[in-house]
Amino acid sequence: MDIFIPDVYQKSIYDINYKKLKKSGIKCILFDLDNTLVPYTTKEPTKQIKDLFAKIQSDFKLIIMSNSGKNRLRPFKQILNVDVAYSSHKPLKKKYKKILEIYNYKPEQIAAIGDQLMTDVFGANRMGMTSIFVNRIGPVEPITTKFNRIWERKLIKKFNKKGFLIQGEYYD
Repeated sequence: MDIFIPDVYQKSIYDINYKKLKKSGIKCILFDLDNTLVPYTTKEPTKQIKDLFAKIQSDFKLIIMSNSGKNRLRPFKQILNVDVAYSSHKPLKKKYKKILEIYNYKPEQIAAIGDQLMTDVFGANRMGMTSIFVNRIGPVEPITTKFNRIWERKLIKKFNKKGFLIQGEYYD
């Protein structure tokens, strides 16, 4: 069960203490795309995302890691001028390992941010990376995500009963 508990829980990507991440030795941030950076139906980054990335890009290597395909990530790669890992099949380890190899980071130097416990948090935790859970920002999701949300709700309900990962009680 602990493998699904995030190291950090914040309302959104804009509420994360990036200075604290840097002080803790994080050098690379993996951002999930859909319902973490933008709603599932949004085709390119917003001004707010552009501003955030411009602000933190000098402190971190920023990579968008998504289970979505190459065409979905292309405009984000071009507009934000960041690397992307598409068709990542999170929570499987293969793309995480490839990122570690390509960029020569250790797991403890990477933070992964996402809106799903079953993919983003689980994937980061099983790799020994800092996991950051944020609230999803849009209601529209693919069917596979809707299926994962059923299990996620059950997990969160259990976690609430045990007194940790209580929705709306943010921590870093």
